[in-house]
Amino acid sequence: MSVTATRPTASAGAPQSPRAHWRHRLAERGVDAQLWLLAPAVLFVVLLFLYPFFYGLGLSFQPTEGGPFNDYARFFGDAYQRDTMWITLRLALPAALLNVLASVPIAYRMRGRFRGKRLVTILLVVPITLGTVLTAQGLLNFLGPTGWFNRVLLALHLTDEPVRLVHNYWGVFLSLVITGFPFAFLLVLSYLTGIDPTLERAAATLGAGWWQRFRMITLPLLAPGLATTFCLTFVLAFSVFPSAVLVGNPAGETRVISIAAYQAAYEQYDYPYASAIAMIMGLIELVVISVVLLGRTRLYTGSTGGKG
Repeated sequence: MSVTATRPTASAGAPQSPRAHWRHRLAERGVDAQLWLLAPAVLFVVLLFLYPFFYGLGLSFQPTEGGPFNDYARFFGDAYQRDTMWITLRLALPAALLNVLASVPIAYRMRGRFRGKRLVTILLVVPITLGTVLTAQGLLNFLGPTGWFNRVLLALHLTDEPVRLVHNYWGVFLSLVITGFPFAFLLVLSYLTGIDPTLERAAATLGAGWWQRFRMITLPLLAPGLATTFCLTFVLAFSVFPSAVLVGNPAGETRVISIAAYQAAYEQYDYPYASAIAMIMGLIELVVISVVLLGRTRLYTGSTGGKG
C-alpha cells in the first residue's frame, strides 16, 4: 500500500489580501483591466472635442481689447449680431419639429412588414447621400425663378410672376427639412420597433381604437426617443452654414450665427470674438436641449420593453 503526499490547499473561507480585496470590490463596480479598451475612444474625444472646446473657451476670454467679457458684451450690444440668434432659432426649431412630426406617422407605418418596404426606406434616406451642396443645387434648379416649379405655375396661369422660394428664409428651411428628415426618420423608426407590439394588441382586445392605442401606449413609450431625435435634428439644423449661403440671403434674413462666427474669424481675423460667438452658439443649443430633455418626463411612463 503506497502513501501519496498531498499539498495543503487554501480553504474557501481564508481571508484575502487587501490588494485582492480592493480588486474584487472594483471589479464589482465595473472597474477592471477591460477599461483599457476605452483608452483609444477617450483619447479621441479629448483630442477632437475637449481640447478644442476648452481652448476656444479660454480664447473667448482673451479679447484684443477690454476686459475678459468684452467680446460677449460686444456681441449682445450689437443688434446686427444679436439678431443672428433669433434668425437661427427661427430656422432650426421649426425645421427640427417638422422633421420629427413628419417622421412619426411614416415610421409608425413602416415598422410593419409589407411589399416594397426596403425600396421605400431607401427612397426616404437617399437625401443623406446627396449632401448639402447637391441639395442646394437641386433646390435652385427646381424652385428657382426659372425652375420647373415656377414654370409649371406660370404655364397653368396660377401665378403672374415666379414665386420666390430660394435666396430667402424658405430656401434654407426646405434645405434643412430635406437633409434632416432622413436622420429623424431612422431614429424614430428604431425607437418604434423597440416597443413591444403585444402591448397594443392587448389594448386592441379590450376595445381600444388605433388612436387610443397610439395616444395612451405608443406615444408615452416613444416620448424619450422623440425628445432625443428632436435634440439631434435641432443641433444639426442650428449649425446650418452652407444652406444659408447657397439658397439663402447670408447678408439679410438668413444671416445665421454660424455666418457671424465665420466672418469674425476669417474675414476680420478676430479669433477671440469668433470663439465668443461659438461659445454663445453652444450655450443656446445646450439650453434648448436641456429644456426638451426635462420636458420629456411629462409623457414618459415606463420602459419600452420587448425588442428595445
